[in-house]
Amino acid sequence: MLGPSRDEKLAGLRRNENEFGVDPFGFSLEYTLAAMAPFLWLYKHYHRVQTFGIEKVPQGRVLLVSNHSGQLPMDAAMIAVALLTEGRPARAVRAMVEKWVPSLPYVSTFMARVGQIVGTPENCRRLLENEEAILVFPEGVRGLGKLYAQRYQLQAFGLGFMRLALETKTPIVPIGVVGAEEQSPALMQVRSVAKVLGIPYLPVTPTGVPFPLPTKYRIYFGEPMTFTGTADEDDQELEKKVQSVRDRVQGMLDAGVKERQHVFW
Repeated sequence: MLGPSRDEKLAGLRRNENEFGVDPFGFSLEYTLAAMAPFLWLYKHYHRVQTFGIEKVPQGRVLLVSNHSGQLPMDAAMIAVALLTEGRPARAVRAMVEKWVPSLPYVSTFMARVGQIVGTPENCRRLLENEEAILVFPEGVRGLGKLYAQRYQLQAFGLGFMRLALETKTPIVPIGVVGAEEQSPALMQVRSVAKVLGIPYLPVTPTGVPFPLPTKYRIYFGEPMTFTGTADEDDQELEKKVQSVRDRVQGMLDAGVKERQHVFW
């Protein structure tokens, strides 16, 4: 699956696994590779993902900061598959999930086994100290649950990822995902029902369910960004740094949307 040097690539991905084949967060490389088959099919044949600049992702600790959209986190899965199959070297991405995800039966176990963890500062700090690649969506559910009319309009970025980058001296690689915004266009959100169900949003889509359409994905990786300063800077100073990352992501999205010929090819 990873080419002729598969064993060498996988050897570099094994970190802190115990006798049961999992790390302290429950991540299992073997489980991830086994569970990857349907996502690899989606990557190659359904969303027909193209990557640009993936060679810019450095080795060692890194924060991957991306836009977020599509009602379902397919963008996270496609970024993870890209870095595992096309990364130079291959990287096992650790994506941050919302605090309510572990309350979901079955889903929480699956997320842990494929390396996703609750996005607390302590969890992120421990992974970065272990030289991991962490995928962050600073828009959070605000981005994932955007309406179709808001496509490719970045929502406000949180400041937490910048505090972590400064504290751990971690480079930031901006990512722009084009294609996810149209995969499940939300016409409206039924928030009253979502609240009863205990979920952050419940979209109304043309198909009735948020199943993703076969939109073509284009994933753009930008040049690493490094910042100076300290994690205890006031919010005003942090917002300037965060805005520079947000501007970089928005610029890649604008350019990507402009250069593509069609949503589906």
